[in-house]
Amino acid sequence: MSSDLNILQNEAISLLKELIATPSFSKEEDQTASIIGKFLALKFIAATRIGNNIFALNKYYDESKPTVLLNSHHDTVKPNPQYTKDPFSPIIEDGKLYGLGSNDAGGCLVSLLAVFLNYYDKSDGKYNVIFAATAEEEISGAGGIEYTLPYLPKIDCAIVGEPTQMQMAVAERGLMVIDCISHGKAGHAARNEGENAITKSLKDIEWFNSYQFPKVSDLLGANKMSVTVIETENKAHNVVPAICKFVVDTRINELYSFEEALEIITQNVQCEINPRSTRLRSTSISLDHPLVKAGTELGRTHYGSPTTSDKALMPFPSLKMGPGDSARSHTADEYIYIDDIKEGIELYIQLLNKVI
Repeated sequence: MSSDLNILQNEAISLLKELIATPSFSKEEDQTASIIGKFLALKFIAATRIGNNIFALNKYYDESKPTVLLNSHHDTVKPNPQYTKDPFSPIIEDGKLYGLGSNDAGGCLVSLLAVFLNYYDKSDGKYNVIFAATAEEEISGAGGIEYTLPYLPKIDCAIVGEPTQMQMAVAERGLMVIDCISHGKAGHAARNEGENAITKSLKDIEWFNSYQFPKVSDLLGANKMSVTVIETENKAHNVVPAICKFVVDTRINELYSFEEALEIITQNVQCEINPRSTRLRSTSISLDHPLVKAGTELGRTHYGSPTTSDKALMPFPSLKMGPGDSARSHTADEYIYIDDIKEGIELYIQLLNKVI
């Protein structure tokens, strides 16, 4: 191992400890943004802060060259109530670094920052390299990557740091949350009057639960619709409800646009359909893209991810890849292996050396 790589790895781990010790819930990332900005300043790297987002360009940025973005997030969820360790105490035990955000996605963020430092002052690359540490990923907020992108130069492709065990998530399902309303007519429950909105909603709920979209993705499988909330405004037991509201969590593969999925849904249900947002669309990157081909040459496998990330908000090819295991995200006593961070930095550099 080169001494330079060893330094990058050790600095990344030290920075991650500092980030873990600093609460950074979504929309409350001010302090961690300052820590990342200070880290870059101590390296004499000019960084720009937009809200709680920090980004920096390589020293010899050349607008005539294509640009790769290295992005991960520094916000976290709130700690699981089943924690037995202090979520803000970065403890290392048996090769594991414990703490809130260690795995999702602190390990990825500090690894990509180390990779950016590796390329920062290189002038002979074929690509520019931009690093961005962004906010509000855990809540898909508008103040994170989506807010930052207009301030960045043109981006040609990206690596999105999320815990994938350094395998390549080349596609993601899109997420569309739909608010549904079944309309009936109020009446007294003791008499044969009114139209029960709950009863009317059950037919549509059964359709959502049973319908199979025809096109099934090799990477992401079939679309999935799940009814997750149901309610009426009734407080009295003896009133036939006039309105029944329910929520459908809809996961869409890359073979359908949200508009196509909504058209199918509208043609098959009677309830009122109101999609909350169509921002988090399904995305995929070609298996022939240089980033993916480089990863394949390094023995990395590719797959479709059932979860969404900031990749969904990027209008350019992006590869989701990073150290850590998504199965540990949002769990009590979250941790990442120290060796995973070290190997992640090394693998990122090996991959990018083949491209940039």
